[in-house]
Amino acid sequence: MKHNRKEERRTRIKRSIRTRLTGTEDRPRLSVFRSNSGIYAQIINDLKGITLVSASSKEMDGDVANTVGIAKTVGQKLAEKAIAQGVSAVVFDRNGYLYHGKVKALAEGAREGGLKF
Repeated sequence: MKHNRKEERRTRIKRSIRTRLTGTEDRPRLSVFRSNSGIYAQIINDLKGITLVSASSKEMDGDVANTVGIAKTVGQKLAEKAIAQGVSAVVFDRNGYLYHGKVKALAEGAREGGLKF
């Protein structure tokens, strides 16, 4: 089966990132997933193996027209939910995606919402 070079590259980068990052009780991991139709983010405690908070573009109303704006809104919503759960500091896991565009907007939105990373 022939694989896409972009997918292979992302998988290689993802493995490299995950060997260095682990979500703990004090600083859980903020993981980002980007699909063709939306963007998803979770805050995960890897030691217990549980997702503490999640947010996605599917939850958002159609109030923001562009995808980068939606990603920023998802980041703000995630930060709002995380702070309500008592999480204020996280480790950012870009999941092999470039820190650019939607991923960057989500991170900036989360920072504006009050998360520290």
